[in-house]
Amino acid sequence: MSTRTLIRGGLVVTAADEIHADVLVEDGRIAALAAHGSDIAAGWTAGRVIDATDRYVIPGGVDAHTHMELPFGGTFASDTFETGTRAAAWGGTTTIVDFAVQSVGHSLREGLDTWYAKADGNCAVDYGFHMILSDVNAHTLKEMDRLVQEGVSSFKLFMAYPGVFYSDDGQILRAMQRGAANGGLIMMHAENGIAIDVLVEQALARGETDPRYHGEVRKALLEAEATHRAIQLSRVAGSPLYVVHVSAEEAVAELAAARDKGLPVFGETCPQYLFLSTDNLAEPGFEGAKYVCSTPLRPQEHQAALWRGLRTNDLQVVSTDHCPFCFKGQKDLGLGDFSKIPNGLPGVENRMDLLHQAVVDGHISRRRWIEIACASPARMFGLYPQKGTIAPGADADVVIYDPHTTQTLSAATHHMNVDYSAYEGRTVTGQVETVLSRGEPVIEQRKFTGRAGHGSFVPRSTCQYLN
Repeated sequence: MSTRTLIRGGLVVTAADEIHADVLVEDGRIAALAAHGSDIAAGWTAGRVIDATDRYVIPGGVDAHTHMELPFGGTFASDTFETGTRAAAWGGTTTIVDFAVQSVGHSLREGLDTWYAKADGNCAVDYGFHMILSDVNAHTLKEMDRLVQEGVSSFKLFMAYPGVFYSDDGQILRAMQRGAANGGLIMMHAENGIAIDVLVEQALARGETDPRYHGEVRKALLEAEATHRAIQLSRVAGSPLYVVHVSAEEAVAELAAARDKGLPVFGETCPQYLFLSTDNLAEPGFEGAKYVCSTPLRPQEHQAALWRGLRTNDLQVVSTDHCPFCFKGQKDLGLGDFSKIPNGLPGVENRMDLLHQAVVDGHISRRRWIEIACASPARMFGLYPQKGTIAPGADADVVIYDPHTTQTLSAATHHMNVDYSAYEGRTVTGQVETVLSRGEPVIEQRKFTGRAGHGSFVPRSTCQYLN
């Protein structure tokens, strides 16, 4: 028996259009749209009718950069796939793409299977995986081909973290060449980790141990240098490149210059770089540890370049790099030594709201909000138009969004499994009201009605942003 839901009276906002339309959902998919008040829409009936008057009807968010249960610095990210995907749903995100980790000396298959096991039966919303390559060799290069066929079509390499995730330029070039051949998209953490380690050692020797020094040693120039190098390697390999968590004006300039040459080079930034700064890292006592992530927060003047990059499409995607560690018991592993503070911030629940605030503040348009948070990540990572839009045939991942209400972000009210909010006390305009995932209500009128296990693994095609 078919299950039908009718969403009436809202403003449907996609990356392409804003239309006053009713949306008919059938069997987990968008069945049709019709102008509100038209004869067609008036003839529709459904078992569930949602009144979206004075609301936006938007596609569910696609967060293409999360780290649930990530092992890092002797501990694990505090959100499980269950708690993290539930929090994502509360924030209007209906698909995450998480990072499966290959450990040095182990196969990609082993790492991927470990992540399948972590997520299976635990997710409230749909999920896919990228693969972190920590050990590029003849065997793992062959494995890349098989993973692309399986729907894991993007691979992350690190120019940072020597001894953990780091790959040298030769390994990066080989992986890029393989990606050029098999259609896999290479994602790059672009920071010169070898040079950063020298600066860390020197800072600690001088007794500079507070969290703020984390930002000072991971210099913007070393992000820009690594971004430049990654771009040149991708040119040599003939492969597209996606640079993750771009935080610095100089790195944006490298991406813009490459794109001006017509190169298939893409960039992502994150809410923390748009809304937070080194002022947070310098908060008194050990409070700055809450804001330790890599790439690090930058001085506030970098924010204008990031917003400009989002407007000019030199940056295409806003993801969260959600990687939460509790302040007590995890972040404090780095008391007296900033280099031991686990790197990462919570944010999967806040992204859609913060970006709506950016619409209110005039940084971006409504359609651009949906583009950078839903449509572009879906296209970049082979999920479109199943995800990222409201159109006939698409999965019915739909958010009813109240653009008028205000809310105050706080650890007291968020649903992420972490004991602080990076945006504590910040008031934003707009709030998620109801969320459908493949037509099933996950949030109804600000109540969680979803369940662990509803979310399915979504195999992805290769990057569609190149088409």
